Amino acid sequence: MAAAIRSATESETFDLAGNSTNTIETTIRSAFASPLELNDMIRLTFVTGAGKLGRSRYDDDAAKVVTSTLRELGYTDDRGASCVVECAGSFKSQHDTGKNLKTIVVFPLIQNTLAEMEGLDLKDNGPAILEEGSPQQLIAMASINTFERMLSSKCTSWSQKKACVAVIEEVKDVVQSLDNKLLKGTLLTETEQDFYDTCDLSSLESKQTNTKNEMQKQVEEGKITISEKEKLMNQVIEKLQALEGDIKDATENKKPKRLLKLQNQKTKLTEREETLDAIKPCSPHRLKHQPDIEKLRKEMQPLIKLEKETNGRLLSIKEISAMTRKEEIEDDILYLEESSRGWFEEDEDFQQRIDASRALARTKAAAVKKVVKKPSGAGSATNRGSRPISWIVPGAAKKTAGRSAAKKKSSNSNAFAAMMMDSDSD
Repeated sequence: MAAAIRSATESETFDLAGNSTNTIETTIRSAFASPLELNDMIRLTFVTGAGKLGRSRYDDDAAKVVTSTLRELGYTDDRGASCVVECAGSFKSQHDTGKNLKTIVVFPLIQNTLAEMEGLDLKDNGPAILEEGSPQQLIAMASINTFERMLSSKCTSWSQKKACVAVIEEVKDVVQSLDNKLLKGTLLTETEQDFYDTCDLSSLESKQTNTKNEMQKQVEEGKITISEKEKLMNQVIEKLQALEGDIKDATENKKPKRLLKLQNQKTKLTEREETLDAIKPCSPHRLKHQPDIEKLRKEMQPLIKLEKETNGRLLSIKEISAMTRKEEIEDDILYLEESSRGWFEEDEDFQQRIDASRALARTKAAAVKKVVKKPSGAGSATNRGSRPISWIVPGAAKKTAGRSAAKKKSSNSNAFAAMMMDSDSD
């Protein structure tokens, strides 16, 4: 299939039915690892799912594997992409309601051979230092103020900030390597020179320091999850165990200065262990698109009810349209969930946030369905649809009868008076 994709010269459709996730990943990676040799843009459609009748033929994670592999290869998700050269290197998810198929449409990166035929200057300035549009590039190129805003929105958790610190360290190594090349008298390529002129080493160090401060602040405020707390506790315990051995060696070798330094380190680590132990972990951070997801789930509730009611019988045209809308909503929710993933977020941590979002949806749905029933029975003073029961106290029967007779007499008099008022006589 990968060979067929690379040899395609016009728009084609490829069905992924019966393929495992490993096969799909290998196929996509092999097909799009390098640009396709084309003059014009083409549309490559991959069928990743179907309706109820054909759903079992496709792996549940087929679409997810396709999109994640494309992202790793530098492709971007663009729901407004179309079959033009400007959209090269993008993809989008679609639901063909007519055929009831779920698809991923890819607009591949292409090597425009027409430019070579016309004798245009295609000077190679060397490979890009950092992938265009990647988090690494954005971190390296952003100003301090812009970086701080990105850090708060893209790296919400402590774990993501820790990964961000490591990424900044890698970018610093790249800048240092370019600096070493210049010191040796080696000329930089145009791409390397542009990167070196734009990315300042002191700016990277400031970004790294700011990120570490935010990490420390997050721990002090107790804004860490239970898994992050366990990681931090394990780090402290490992350091304390290593210190015990160093303290023992310093004591046996009679090194008082080193021993004092190690004991001070142990005191600080012990205090940190106590601080971490007292922290009550917080819930995973809500998804970025949680409000939009909740709106879609609310819209889907009556459709779920309709699906249960119509199970096992032929559907009307209106009901088929409603079921199609339900599948579209499910696709939109999956898209918004995936789009809520932050920078450097581990699969396990991201799945915990998704599970928390779905658990919240189930809780809200259960609360809506819950019906509070009013107590009823023989002991009730009233019953729905019936008149209230009148209780007669012994000894009050005569008084009640007298009041009834007087009331009846008064009613008859009023009726007679009304008749007289309606008369034409004087």
